[in-house]
Parts: sequence; structure tokens; C-alpha cells
Amino acid sequence: MTGTNSQPILKPQTGRAVSARKAIRRKEAFSVLLRDIIRDRQLYLLLLPAVLYILLFHYWPMYGVQIAFKDFRANLGIWGSEWVGLKHFLRFFRSPNFWRLLRNTVGLSAYSLVAGFPVPIILAIALNEVRSMAFKRIVQTTIYAPHFISTVVMCGMVVIFLNRERGIINHMVALLGGQRLAYMTRPGWFPTVYVLSGIWQNAGWGTVIYFAALSSIDPQIVEAAMIDGANRLQKIWYIDLPSLAPTITILLILNLGGLLSVGFEKVLLLQNDLNMQTADVIATYVYRIGLLGFQFSYSSAIGLFNSLINFILLLSANSLARRTGETSLW
Repeated sequence: MTGTNSQPILKPQTGRAVSARKAIRRKEAFSVLLRDIIRDRQLYLLLLPAVLYILLFHYWPMYGVQIAFKDFRANLGIWGSEWVGLKHFLRFFRSPNFWRLLRNTVGLSAYSLVAGFPVPIILAIALNEVRSMAFKRIVQTTIYAPHFISTVVMCGMVVIFLNRERGIINHMVALLGGQRLAYMTRPGWFPTVYVLSGIWQNAGWGTVIYFAALSSIDPQIVEAAMIDGANRLQKIWYIDLPSLAPTITILLILNLGGLLSVGFEKVLLLQNDLNMQTADVIATYVYRIGLLGFQFSYSSAIGLFNSLINFILLLSANSLARRTGETSLW
């Protein structure tokens, strides 16, 4: 059948024909996937342990998140416990501890981010400018070493160093004419002790990432800049920092996404009854309420709230980075 212009008129496809086409496409896609898996089976076998780990320890535990919306009773199980909705969330928001915990958690994270984030960048750029390979290796080994010390040992060292009578820090303060202080019992000193010890432990390891990014810079670009009369500061500003910008952006997004994820172990090991005013954070509060107080539903609600805020911050930071630049996580 043809129209007035002698061109064939295409009949609209029926729903059954469209469904058949989709089924054929799905079957073809599955066949291609199966063929690729069989062809690269050794690579997929290497990937299998990591996939199983993610499924078992990251996705399967999400099944238990529902107890945040229930009055969990062990004898009734997760499904048998009574559904209470947002009861535990509202209890936490109305708790007199809410603002103190939120302030301490955000304060420690922001302090660590502002004070600690630039340090690896500065160290990597400084080491990149060192010409003596022997001196560079000594410095690298010295600043990397603390990263491999366990958190328990690191906290023990911090407590010993800051001891009022025998600590090396107080000995140095006394030699300079200052007054000995019990730093670990003063709430005002806890954030500074936590942040500075974190910089000492992790800044050296952070330089590895930035140093690797700097090593990928084409030497010809640097040589051309030096021939054109650029000094070291200009080289750093116009070559090194732009080369580090994508790495800095990605790490900054990840750090912002974990703003409320203050290290639980380190805070717990450094806190005591005298510095709890500034040392108590959401993670340690969940530990006390959930594991020591057996309030599983309440502590799960607090942990879920913490994760939700981190997720929102991660999405916001990534969206902002994508709109303002070319680098983002997705």
C-alpha cells in the first residue's frame, strides 16, 4: 500500500513485536556477556574474591539496617520485632547529647581536613624539588614510617609523650621556660592532639599519591619552562599544582564525603573521663549505647543517620566539583 507520493506507509509495530525485539536484544547481550566471561575466565576468577568480600561484608549487612526502624528484641528476631518508624531517630535528635556529639564530630573532621589535607601536598612538592637522592630517600623513609605503626601503639606513644611528669613534650616545654600541662586531661587540648598526631601518622603516606602524580609530568614541559626563564615558584604554580589538581579534587571529595566518619579507634583510645566534653563523637557514642548498653535499635538509627549525612555530603561535593571543573568521581 502506498500514499499519494508513492512512498510506502510503515505500519506501527504492535506491542508483541516490540517485546519480541527486546527479548532478542537481551538474549544477544547475555550471550555476548557469557562469551566474554568464558574467554576471560581467569581474570574473572581473580576478581571473584573481591566481589564476594563486598557482597558479604558490605551489602549483606544492610539487611540488618531495618532494626533502626524497629524495637529490636533478640528473641523475636529482626522480622518479628515491632515496627516503630522514626521513633529512635527522633529520640536522638531530642537527646541533650545530640548537638554536643554533632559539634565534636564535625569539629574534629573539619579541623583534620583544614590542617591535615594540605600537608601531603606541600611535602610532595618539596620532595620533588630536592635534588639529592640520598637525602630524599632518608626523608621519605622517615615520614612514611609512622603510617605502619598500629593505632593502639600510636595512641600509647602519644599518651607517653604528653605525660605531665615524664613526657618528652613537657620536658621540652619546661626547658623553654613554659609550664608543664596534663594535655590528655584538658578538653581544650584534645582536638589539637588528635589532629597533630593524625598528621604525624598519615601525612607521609599521603605524599605517595601526590608524588606519583608529580612523577607523571613530562620533563620536556619543565625544561621548556626553565628555558623561558621560569623560577622554581613559577614552575610549582604553573606546572606542578595544575598537574596535581585532579588528584587533589578526588581526594577532597572523598574526605568531604567522610566528614562525620571520625576515626573510632583512635578517639576511643585517647579519650578519658576528663576530656569527654570534646572527645566524645558519634562513633564512640554508638559504641557505648549499642555494644555496652545493648540498645541496638537506637544505636543503629544513629549510625544510619551518620551514614546518610556522609552520603549527602559526598553527592554534594561531587556535584559541585563536576559543575565547577572537569574532575569528579562520576
